[in-house]
Amino acid sequence: MPLAEDLAAIIHQEAELHFPHFDHNTAWSLGLTLRELAVSRKHPIVIDVRRFGQPYQPLFYTALPGTTPDNARWVQRKSNVVARFHRSSYQLGLYLQQNKITFAEKYSLPDADYATHGGSFPIHITGSGIIGSVTVSGLPQREDHNLVVEGLCIELRRDHNSLRLA
Repeated sequence: MPLAEDLAAIIHQEAELHFPHFDHNTAWSLGLTLRELAVSRKHPIVIDVRRFGQPYQPLFYTALPGTTPDNARWVQRKSNVVARFHRSSYQLGLYLQQNKITFAEKYSLPDADYATHGGSFPIHITGSGIIGSVTVSGLPQREDHNLVVEGLCIELRRDHNSLRLA
C-alpha cells in the first residue's frame, strides 16, 4: 500500500481508538488480550502497557518465548516516540520516510533513545488526551503495529477489519 494511504489509515486509527476511561484493570485486560493473540499465533514478542510520567508507570509487561533483551530496548525506544510526539511510532516513521528525512535530521534527538518503527500506539482517553502507550516488539514493524491495533479494537469493541492496515 502506498505511504500516503498508510499514513492516512494510521491517522484514522489514532482518531478512532480512544478509551472512555483507562485504569490498571483496563491496562491488564489489554495486555492479556495481546498476549492471548500472540500465544495463539506463536509470536515471539514483548508486550508493554505503560502510563507516562517521570518516571513512567509500567502497567503490564510480558516477554514471550523467543524474545531477547533487545526487544525490551525496542519497546522503550518506540514508547519514547509516543511519549514525546503523541502519535504512533509507525506513523512518525512513515512520515519521515515519505518526506525523505531521518529522525536525527528532523528532530536532533538520538536514535539510541527513539525508534520510529511500528509497534507503539498512544493510549488516548476521550476528553483527557494521551496518557500512555501500548507497545509490541518482535515482529516486522507493520505486523507489530497491526497486532497492537487488533488488540485495541478487541478491547474497544471496534471492527478490526475496517481499521487494520492492508
